[in-house]
Amino acid sequence: MFIPKLKIGVHEAEIPIIQGGMGVGISLHSLASAVAHMGGIGIIAAAAVGFLEPDFDKHPQLANRRALKKEIALACQLAPGGIIGVNIMVAMTDYEDLVTAALEAGADIIFSGAGLPLSLPKLKQNFPGSKTALVPIISSARAATLLCKKWLHTYNYLPDAFVLEGPKAGGHLGFHLEDLIVKKYHLEQLLFEVIKAVTPYAQKAGKSIPIIVAGGVYTGEDIARFLMLGASGVQMATRFVVTEECDASEEFKKEHLRAKKEDIVFIKSPVGLPGRAIRNKFLEAVERGEKVPFKCPYHCIKTCKPQKSPYCISLALINAQKGNLDEGFAFAGSNAFRSKKIVKVKELIEELLEGLKHTRINIPPKGMISSL
Repeated sequence: MFIPKLKIGVHEAEIPIIQGGMGVGISLHSLASAVAHMGGIGIIAAAAVGFLEPDFDKHPQLANRRALKKEIALACQLAPGGIIGVNIMVAMTDYEDLVTAALEAGADIIFSGAGLPLSLPKLKQNFPGSKTALVPIISSARAATLLCKKWLHTYNYLPDAFVLEGPKAGGHLGFHLEDLIVKKYHLEQLLFEVIKAVTPYAQKAGKSIPIIVAGGVYTGEDIARFLMLGASGVQMATRFVVTEECDASEEFKKEHLRAKKEDIVFIKSPVGLPGRAIRNKFLEAVERGEKVPFKCPYHCIKTCKPQKSPYCISLALINAQKGNLDEGFAFAGSNAFRSKKIVKVKELIEELLEGLKHTRINIPPKGMISSL
C-alpha cells in the first residue's frame, strides 16, 4: 500500500503517524523529537509539564509555561526540520497562558481537547504570520460542526485538521462512562460521520481539513484500514510508551508490560471525566474508599473539585511518571496489554510502516460501517 504524507496547515509529515500527547511527563522532548526525526509528528504534552522545575510546588503555572518553552526548544534542536506539536487541554486553568507560550516558542501544531477550544484562533491572532496549525481533538461529528461554525463565523478560520479520538483511547475520554461500558460508539462509524460533517466546510473554503483518528490504533494494518476509510492519518499514544525514548520512568513502562487485558479498566477521574487506566493497588484503594478528599496543591484543572475528590490526579500521575506506582497509576489505551517489550522509536515506526505497506484490506460499503 502507498504510504501517504500528512499535511496539516503548512506542515507536511513524511508519514501519516502522530505520536499522541501524554501528559505529566510521559511525552516530552525526548519522545517527541524521536518521532519527528522519523518523519512523523511528535507531541509534547503541556499538562503539568513543569513538574520537574524547582519552583513547581510554589508556582506551578509559571513553571509550566517556562518548561513548555524549554521542551519545545529541546525537541526542535534534536529533530531539526521535524514537526513538533503540543497538546494543551482546554480544561486546564492556565490554558490560554500555555497556548500563548506554545505560540511564542514556535510550536508547529497545537492540539487541543478535553473541552471545545472555541477561542483558540483568537489567541493565534496575537501572533501575525504565525505558522502554528490549530487542531481540535473531538469525539463526535457534532463537536466538529460546532467548531467549524464558530471558528468560521467569529474568526474566519477553519481548523487545520481534527483529531477524532474514539472510545478505545487511554487517559481522559470524551464519552459518558455508561456509553463506554455498553460499547455504544465505534471509531469507524464516528469517522464516517465526522467526514460527512466537515466536508461541506472544506469544500466551501477550498481547503483540505484532514481527519486523524485515535484510540485503539495499534498495528500497520490498523493504520491502513483507517486510511482506506478516509482518514488522513492516525494518532498513537500507548504504543509509544514502551519505547526507549519515552520520557517516563522505566517502572512506568514496565507497568504497561505487566498489564493483562483484564487490568485495563475505566476509572472516574477527579476532573469529572471517565478515563482508561491500568488497575493497580492505588486504584483499588480508591475503589475501596480508602482515599479521602484533599487540599488542592496545583489548581490545574477547572473542573476538579478537591473537596469531593479522593486524590489529586496531577500528584498521582507525577508519582507514576517517576516510577512510584504505589502512590499513582498509569493511563493506558485499550491495547496496552499487547505490549511485550521496550523498543526504540525507530524500530516501532519501521514495524508499523512495514505492516502498512503490505496490508491488503477490503473496506465495506459506508452503510455497513456501523456494523463493524
